Amino acid sequence: MPLFQKPARTPEEVERSRPLAVSPDEVAGFDEETWYARAYRGDDVPQLTVRAVLMGSALGFLLAFTNLYVGLKTGWGLGVAITACILSFSIWNALLKAGLAKTPMSILENNCMQSTASAAGYSTGSAMVSAIPALLMLTVTADNPGGKHLPWTVLAGWTACLSALGVFLAIPMKRNMINRERLKFPSGLAAAVTLQSLYSSGGGAVKKARALFGAALVSGLIPLLVDLKLRVTKDGRAPLLPDQSPIFDFLPGRGGHRPSDWTIVLDHKLVMIAAGALVGLRACLSMVLGSLLLAFVVGPAALDAGAAKAAGRAWRDIGVWIGAPMMVSAGVLAFAMQWRTIARAFRGIGGGKAATHADVEVPGSWFVAGTSLAAVVTIWIGHAYFQIPWHLGLLAVLLTFALSLVACRATGETDITPTGAMGKIMQLVYGVLLPQNAAANLMTASITGNASVSAADLLTDLKSGYLLGANPRRQLVAQMCGIVGGTIATVAGFYILVPDATLLTGGAEGKTPAYPAPAAQAWLAVAKVFEAGISTLHPMARQGIIWGLVIGAGLLLLETFLPKLRRFLPSATGVGLGFILPFNYPLSMLIGAVVAWAWTRRNKVKADDYLVPVSSGVIAGESIVGVVVAALNNFVLR
Repeated sequence: MPLFQKPARTPEEVERSRPLAVSPDEVAGFDEETWYARAYRGDDVPQLTVRAVLMGSALGFLLAFTNLYVGLKTGWGLGVAITACILSFSIWNALLKAGLAKTPMSILENNCMQSTASAAGYSTGSAMVSAIPALLMLTVTADNPGGKHLPWTVLAGWTACLSALGVFLAIPMKRNMINRERLKFPSGLAAAVTLQSLYSSGGGAVKKARALFGAALVSGLIPLLVDLKLRVTKDGRAPLLPDQSPIFDFLPGRGGHRPSDWTIVLDHKLVMIAAGALVGLRACLSMVLGSLLLAFVVGPAALDAGAAKAAGRAWRDIGVWIGAPMMVSAGVLAFAMQWRTIARAFRGIGGGKAATHADVEVPGSWFVAGTSLAAVVTIWIGHAYFQIPWHLGLLAVLLTFALSLVACRATGETDITPTGAMGKIMQLVYGVLLPQNAAANLMTASITGNASVSAADLLTDLKSGYLLGANPRRQLVAQMCGIVGGTIATVAGFYILVPDATLLTGGAEGKTPAYPAPAAQAWLAVAKVFEAGISTLHPMARQGIIWGLVIGAGLLLLETFLPKLRRFLPSATGVGLGFILPFNYPLSMLIGAVVAWAWTRRNKVKADDYLVPVSSGVIAGESIVGVVVAALNNFVLR
């Protein structure tokens, strides 16, 4: 059976490619045999075509920049599958009307497209907002404040291998979690429902696409005004407009400092406002709470005690030692409290009778060959460039399979992939095994973090395909194709956005960095503790670690055992992020969350239809243009 297919050419072939008569919600209740009988579309319907992969690669390439940009600013990753579905459907319809395409793209082609786009735009960039920037900051010295980048060949090989490793590790999990247990994988269900609705009511999709493109055009102007250094001054080049305003300086400060000294300013960019609209009110309020505690309580005390060098650096000097432990304790404890999920994950793997349609399911030989190759290259790169002993590299891969198994089940049951917890568990393990090697600590954790995201992303996409009657083999190939484009985009984007570590640290002057990279700050803090020993930290930082661990665990326990009060309790992750971000970021996100909340209260139908497209458009427009502007500033307007 050839994997790649030709698209529909005749009216009869187009008609055979129409969506299933049953809805994804109905298919979700089918047992495996019923699915083969009533949902599986066979080999006659085009799915894996060159045009689907090219469309997914192009959209994923662009959307990879958005996740890299937002991830370096907030530590969050945003799913791209639904955005890619809307864009692909609308673009292809436009090509049909213009006569540049002959036949419509089938729903299963668009399903393969979203697998390619999701792999490129989401799963490949995990390490690039956590372990990789942390490793760059680890190389910073007084003589070299810019640090030292990894060679691009190493970074590209590492990114591609970890993403491929996750894809192959998910193969033996698919049939049990999706076919037999029918885990929900809510984002996969949402993508399938979106595709089904696009093909039944294309007019609504066009309106959403117009909203997305309009928002992207507006937000794309912002970096041209506040980032692009077109104006020549006596001190060098500068943008046309400032990127923030100290509008809160009329308020009283603390310790002789103005509010703007504590980074309490209004950011002029829209990307964080859009991110806040998607993240939600509770998380954003929690982040602002953490930032206010840092600026008005912890920060001034740290300056007096000598634990912080300047007000603008307080989030780096003391905030990270409170916020990072808070997120670690909450994440690891939440993971441990899912012991039933963990037990089910290990009970379910490999169980059951052989597949009744072995030619449909992904064969075990792909798992063996793919995992072996990806693991060998990963272990070799880890040994050659990060001083990870061979046997401990192999152990990292074996532990990654076990932790990815749990992460995938958690995604299937809750739609939350506990990437942070997975990485922190590996950091704790290798902090004991290799206590003086911070680079090895970071990179073994990145094996687990990146591979578990990639595995969970594949299963989420396979769930969407399962609900639409797709062939899982072809969808896995589409996913692998996306890794190529995603690797190129994220590696190139990282070098463009972060030419040196001062963009992450603010430099010796303590300026607010362009990309605070909170996830990387948290990973770096854990690695430094194991490398240098906790006794080398300032006494206030050591106290902050204890308080962070206790508060993070306490908040998690409160929301677990008092679920009715959860919406009134601050999020441990949100408060922790507030401590390790400059104040202007949580403030902008809170503005977006409030706007989204008010819009939903005023007109829920409109908000449900357009909140995600508009927010995604704002993020895509500003981040893609932001990457171009960064390239011009760094390599042309110097």
